[in-house]
Amino acid sequence: MNFQLRKQKILAQLSEQGEVDTKALAQSLGISEITIRRDLNQLSEHGLLYRTHGGAIPVTTPEMPHRFINKAAVNQAAKDKICSKAAAFINDGDIIFMDCGSTVFRLCQFIKGKKIKVITNSMPVISELQNSQVSMNIIGGEYDAARQAIHGSMAIEHIRRYQAGKAFIGVDGLSAQGLFAHSEKEAAIALALAAQSTQTYLLCDAGKIDKPSYLQFAPLEIVYAIVTDADPASLKYCKKKGVKVIGV
Repeated sequence: MNFQLRKQKILAQLSEQGEVDTKALAQSLGISEITIRRDLNQLSEHGLLYRTHGGAIPVTTPEMPHRFINKAAVNQAAKDKICSKAAAFINDGDIIFMDCGSTVFRLCQFIKGKKIKVITNSMPVISELQNSQVSMNIIGGEYDAARQAIHGSMAIEHIRRYQAGKAFIGVDGLSAQGLFAHSEKEAAIALALAAQSTQTYLLCDAGKIDKPSYLQFAPLEIVYAIVTDADPASLKYCKKKGVKVIGV
C-alpha cells in the first residue's frame, strides 16, 4: 500500500473516529508502527492532522480551534524534544503553573501520568489533561477566544492567591534585552506566574532566539532556566545573567 492510499485511509479514520492510535492504525492497515509514525509526522508537517503522544487528532477538533492547533504544530519535533526534557523536572506531588503558549501546551502529553496539580489559564491544556492523573486548578477571568485562554485583572488576582514550585511559560521572542510578547495580556499572565513560582522554566525553540517582538515585558533574570533546542553558544548572555540553559 503506497503512501497516498495510506494517507486517504488515515484521514478517513480521523474523520470518523475523531482520533487515531498508532498501534491500532498499524494493525488496521497491516503495516509497521514505524511506517505509521512516519506517515503521521508527514501529514502533521503538511497541516493535515495534529500529532499527539501515541497517535493523532484532526486539526478541526472542536476542543482546539484551527488557529491554535496549527500554531502548536509549527516546529513540532523541536517543541516535543523541549517538553520531554522539561517534563523530567516535574515530579509527583508538584504544583506547577502552565501558561497558554503553544509550546507549553505540548508539555501535556508528557505529564498525563504524573500525580501533580496544574494551575493554568489555557483551555487547550485543560482539554488535553482532563481524564488524566493530573488535577487542575482553572484560572478564572475574561475568556479570550482568539488565544483560547483566560486573561484580565481577575485572572491575575486568581494567580496571586496561589504558590507553585515551578512555572512553565513561553514567549514570542528572546534576546539579551529580555523577554518579548505579542500581547500585553499574555505578558501580564507570564509575569504573574513567574512571581508566584519558586522556579520559572522558559520553553523556547530556536526560532525565537534573538527575535525581539512587539513588547519587551521582562528581564531575563525572572527565568530560572531556559529549555531549548538552540545552540547554547547563542545564549551565552543568559548564563552571564545567572539563567540556566538546558539543551535538548
